[in-house]
Amino acid sequence: EVQLVESGGGLVQAGGSLRLSCAASGFTFDDDDIGWFRQAPGKEREGVSCISSPDGSTYYADSVKGRFTISRDNAKNTVYLQMHSLKPEDTAVYYCAASPWAVCMKVAGMIGGGPYDYWGQGTQVTVSS
Repeated sequence: EVQLVESGGGLVQAGGSLRLSCAASGFTFDDDDIGWFRQAPGKEREGVSCISSPDGSTYYADSVKGRFTISRDNAKNTVYLQMHSLKPEDTAVYYCAASPWAVCMKVAGMIGGGPYDYWGQGTQVTVSS
């Protein structure tokens, strides 16, 4: 069974940090591009960051560049999103997604939306002002 499980969300004050984890199982994780997306109430889902396979290229949305860092540990089948200098506008449910296709890219300042085959259930990040 394919699973992506996000963890690490929570409540943090503005300026604080969180590290999200995305643990994968049930598929060949090493071969997949992995993306992080978020969706705030009343807003469309947006791409935050992605990391490609096998070269590990990374891309960030303009809104998080310089504050967030994506990384992957293929030995642990896990992708991380380290978030610093969090802002109230970062409040959202964060999802990770996996794709066997070369979908990790940035176009017109935005992280490409896929197609991603597998999605996690999401983890809530709330940043208080």
